[in-house]
Amino acid sequence: MTGPLPGTLLRHEPVDTGLAGARAWKVHYVSRDVNNVEHEASGLVIAPAGDGVSRPILTWCHGTTGLGDAACPSAQPDPARELTVYFTPEATQQIDYGVPGVQGFIDAGWVVCATDYQGLGTEGMHQYTVNITNARDAVNIAHAAGQLGVGAGTQVGCAGWSQGGGAAAAVAELDDDDYRDLRLVGTVPMSLGVAKIALQNPSGISAALTDPSVPPDSHLVMVLAGIQAANPSTLQLSDVFTPLGIEIIEKAWNTQPVHHLNDTVARLFRLKGAVLNPNPTNFTAWEAAIAAGSAGGRKPIAPVLVCIDSFDGGTMLPVGWQTAYVDIVKSFGGTVEVRDYPNDDHFSLPQSCVADARAWLTDKLD
Repeated sequence: MTGPLPGTLLRHEPVDTGLAGARAWKVHYVSRDVNNVEHEASGLVIAPAGDGVSRPILTWCHGTTGLGDAACPSAQPDPARELTVYFTPEATQQIDYGVPGVQGFIDAGWVVCATDYQGLGTEGMHQYTVNITNARDAVNIAHAAGQLGVGAGTQVGCAGWSQGGGAAAAVAELDDDDYRDLRLVGTVPMSLGVAKIALQNPSGISAALTDPSVPPDSHLVMVLAGIQAANPSTLQLSDVFTPLGIEIIEKAWNTQPVHHLNDTVARLFRLKGAVLNPNPTNFTAWEAAIAAGSAGGRKPIAPVLVCIDSFDGGTMLPVGWQTAYVDIVKSFGGTVEVRDYPNDDHFSLPQSCVADARAWLTDKLD
C-alpha cells in the first residue's frame, strides 16, 4: 500500500455547535474503498469541551442521503446536532442529518465521529451501500480524530442506521490493517441495510428487480449506481439501466438527494418508460460485486447488537432483511444480540434505541 496512511488528517476547521459542553470540527481525511483505491472523505468530530485523555470514540454511520454533494450531512446548517429526520415536522432540509443521542455521548465523555462517506462533499459519486467502503470511512475518521488533540483514545464503538446499519455491521468485518492501534469494542446496526440481502429477497424498495411494471425506488437506483462507481472497470451503467435511467443518473446524482431523486424517477418512469433494463447483461458480475462489498461476509471481530424496527413488519427495510443478517452472523459463530422495537418505524428507531446502544457500548469498554 502506497500513499498516505488511511486515516491521515488532511485539514480541519472549527464548526459551531449548540450542544452543551462540546466543540466540533469539520475534517477531511484519507480513506480507501472496498478495492483499496484511495479517496478523500469528510465528516465531523465532536468532542467534550474540557481536557481529557483516552476518551472512547463513537463512530456514527449515517443513513441514506444520496449520491453526491447535495446529500452531504456536514454541509447542512448546524450539522453538529442531534439527528433530525426528513420525515418529521422539524425537518428543514432534504436529508436526515445529525447524530442520535450525541449529547448523551458527549456528557459521558465520548469523542463522536460522523463520517460523510466518500463522494458526499468530496470528489466522485458516492459508493452507496458498498458497506466495506462506508465502514472504512467510519474507521478512518476515528484515526483522524486521534490527530486533533481532543483526548481521543483507542477504544472505538460504532453505531449506524439504515445504510449506515450495513456500514456498522461491516465495521466489525474489516482487516487488522484497517484498525492498527484502534480496538473495536462493539457495533450497533440499527434497521440495517445490506445490499446482498436485498438482492436475494427482492421486495419493497428492490421490487423493480423482478417486476418491470414497478418504477424503481431511488434506493435501488442508487445501489446500482453506487456499486458501479466502486467497480468502473468491470461494470457499466448500461448493463442494467436504459438510456433514460443513465440520463437521470448522469444529470441528477450530484444535485438531487434521495427523496428528490425518487420523485424524479417515478415521474419519468410514468412519462417516458423503463429506467431499468428488463434483461440486464453481465448481472452475475454485478451480483458478485455487490456481495464483495456487503457486510455478512465473515465472522465479526467484536460483539454486535442489532436493533430492529418491527412496526408494520419494517416500514423501509423488511424485518426479514434485518433478521437475515442476524442469521448470517450466527452461522459464522459471531456474538450477536437482538433487540426489537415493535412501536418504532424505520425513522423513529434511532432515537428510541440509542440510549440502549450507548449503555451496551459503555459496558464493553475496558
